[in-house]
Amino acid sequence: MTTDLGSPLGVGAPAPAARRTARTTPTKRSTGPKPPTLRHERAILDSGARFVAGMDEVGRGALAGPVSVGVVVVDLGTGAFPQGLTDSKMLTPAAREALLPAVRGWGLAWAVGHAGPAEIDAHGIVAALRLAGRRALAQVRRSLGPVDAVLLDGKHDWLTRPSVDLFEAFDLDPDGDLGALPDPAVRTLVKADLQCASVAAASVLAKCERDGLMTGLARQYPAYGWDGNKGYGSAVHVEALKAHGPTPQHRRSWRLPERDEG
Repeated sequence: MTTDLGSPLGVGAPAPAARRTARTTPTKRSTGPKPPTLRHERAILDSGARFVAGMDEVGRGALAGPVSVGVVVVDLGTGAFPQGLTDSKMLTPAAREALLPAVRGWGLAWAVGHAGPAEIDAHGIVAALRLAGRRALAQVRRSLGPVDAVLLDGKHDWLTRPSVDLFEAFDLDPDGDLGALPDPAVRTLVKADLQCASVAAASVLAKCERDGLMTGLARQYPAYGWDGNKGYGSAVHVEALKAHGPTPQHRRSWRLPERDEG
């Protein structure tokens, strides 16, 4: 069952207008992103869940490399999250890397799951996201047991299995235990990666791990600039595809730039 948490929890009465004074002092506005909280996680935990996992993905729109899904599990005893934590897209690479040790030590458990380009080509991006997410949940399950609920960024629940799961039907799961993993309750929330600390932490873990994988692959395929563009469609990447064609790390089912034959 999926619940959309996007609607407001309550609306208060409007505050009375402030009286004008002869002199006003300009309000100092913060230039950085508003820090996330654990409000949504604690609401789910207070309703009876034992473990809640924040989950976020990275690599959905890339031309090459895997899609990766991070998971961070919290409970009612989880303490304050690391200072400076926010959605990974709001952080510089150096800031993300600096946060990694604290993020890894914060929650009860964490994991990053991947689905490769061949799996994306064979089954589509949504099914690949689900496989990567379930692989991450299988990892945390080995230390904690099943997660009761997942907080998922966005409007669409790509994690819950359809009535016929291709990965189970055709035994495509190399981990061997995803079929036995029960489906947690999924709660979707637009901009959860900015609002929910567990989702923000999952986004940092997934981004750092996938970036590291793409930097390693760049040494094998240096022409495509993956150490900089991480598999996305930058000008360098597009020009390399036109000059050299796709590699085994490219998503060949996607509309890739065609190789110049002249």
